[in-house]
Amino acid sequence: MIKITRLFDFPYYQLEKHNLKEALVTKYNDEWKATSTQEFIDKANAISRGLLRLGVQPNDKVAIISMNNRTEWNICDIGILQTGAQDVPIYPTISQEDYEYVLNHSEAKYCFVSCDEVLQKINAIKANIPSLKAIYSFDTLNDCCNWQEVLNLGADTSNQDEVEARKNAVKETDLATLIYTSGTTGRPKGVMLSHKNIVSNAINSVKRVPIEIGNSKALSFLPVCHIYERMLQYMYQYCGTTIYFAESIEKISDNLKEVHPDIMSAVPRLLEKVYDKIYAKGADLTGIKKALFFWAVDLGLKYKPYGENGAWYEFKLKIARKLIFSKWQEALGGNLKAIASGSAALQPRLARVYNAAGIPVMEGYGLTETSPVVSVNDMRNGGFRIKTVGKLLDETEVKIAEDGEILVKGPQVMMGYYKDEVKTKEVLKNGYFHTGDIGEIDADGFLKITDRKKEMFKTSGGKYVAPQLLENQFKQSNFIDQIMVIGEGEKMPAALIQPNFDYVKEWGRLHKITLGNTNEEIVTNPLLIARIQKDVTTHNQKFGKWEQVKRFELTPDVWSIEAGHLTPTMKMKRKIIKQKYKPLYEKIYGKREE
Repeated sequence: MIKITRLFDFPYYQLEKHNLKEALVTKYNDEWKATSTQEFIDKANAISRGLLRLGVQPNDKVAIISMNNRTEWNICDIGILQTGAQDVPIYPTISQEDYEYVLNHSEAKYCFVSCDEVLQKINAIKANIPSLKAIYSFDTLNDCCNWQEVLNLGADTSNQDEVEARKNAVKETDLATLIYTSGTTGRPKGVMLSHKNIVSNAINSVKRVPIEIGNSKALSFLPVCHIYERMLQYMYQYCGTTIYFAESIEKISDNLKEVHPDIMSAVPRLLEKVYDKIYAKGADLTGIKKALFFWAVDLGLKYKPYGENGAWYEFKLKIARKLIFSKWQEALGGNLKAIASGSAALQPRLARVYNAAGIPVMEGYGLTETSPVVSVNDMRNGGFRIKTVGKLLDETEVKIAEDGEILVKGPQVMMGYYKDEVKTKEVLKNGYFHTGDIGEIDADGFLKITDRKKEMFKTSGGKYVAPQLLENQFKQSNFIDQIMVIGEGEKMPAALIQPNFDYVKEWGRLHKITLGNTNEEIVTNPLLIARIQKDVTTHNQKFGKWEQVKRFELTPDVWSIEAGHLTPTMKMKRKIIKQKYKPLYEKIYGKREE
């Protein structure tokens, strides 16, 4: 029987326990193409043999950069790890400067890329990366070696014994991968994760996932270069779950209807967009259909789990699910048993309405440095509570420091930051990882995140303000897409707000309000500003007078990764946003002397 201690043990375990005909499924030329468990292993071994013939040594680094998740990524991942080398997954849309930094810092010897867009970025900087020997592409490109060349190099099985010897030499405590965190400031840090870090997290997460072992389908959408989706893919392999790779965010709706997955992961941003689209369609209805739609939504926004609202509410919810929410379920494929939400805080209204609709959204908490899961909600056995990130995983210990910081101990805690002992010692102390997040654990063992330690600030009056707590509350407004609370050293808190332009336009249409043709015109509309002020005033009432948002300004841009507002994991780059909107900041507080 296969015992899983290293990441490359997962496919072999799957072969022994489940042996899927469809293990990994990617769409090529509008056709889903499946790779079986056996073919997965055979190709991974061919990659390993090919890499050995290319001279790859234990502890060498091999980068993988892909615009979307695909079968080739997983084959290369296992093939690289079996040689005793480590892979370096890189987020595809970071800047050329960050590409250059990560490839040089990791001293990557080889690089697998997905397409021409990524290749062009690498070609522009490869002269500055002395360690890089060759680039291989998954797509067929005219000016790049194809990954098939490595497979062909490994077609001769005569060095498989050497692959087996390399595999046997890898220990569970050895480094498996370097994942460079985008960070909200400064250069990316290379998080060192061992085989044991990720293996333990994947296996301990299985107990929180309500899917049928050996007979389920997952849709993989979030970037596998981040540890969250990557860990889930190992977990799917362990569970004998067929993994379908979504084509893109633009095609995810189509893919959901084609695949009918049992499980998928998501970030709150995606869940917000799906909800907004559904809401907009409901607004276009007329008569009794429209009345029923908004009755169901209002009912959903009052949802509490485990029948806490009473029998009459549950009776109405049953009707709402049959008449309205069943259509929501169909739009998401009709079979979802769980959507695992992570990366950022989930608005309570979304947790309520999705779960009311019979689409279980389970919010969890973790960091790249914790491989990543620390805690997660689970609808079964009373393990779900809105406004929390669930109960701790097995083998995980959390201690709340005197200042409220969450400290984590467990097998998933990273080895450290690559080539950076100083930063490692700053966060790893006495066996605990210092997360930088502020939180609390309630009497029933549910963990709640309240803010980022580094993001808390003092006003000029000496009062502490926790911006994330305010931001999460204000984002419950349908009019607010992104919000950043400001005011460090100032007399009062204020906010920079990016409106939800799709919702705002629909609101204007329904109320026959001429908002303007451009975002620049929309954000200056006095009726819109007054409507957002109404929501700000309402949500302010939940906070003390010293922490209430006294003023706000609307930004015309859609905050994005590409424009530099957000990190690849959708966290706000606060310093950059503040600098981008310096005129708006000065409009609120007045011009400061340099």
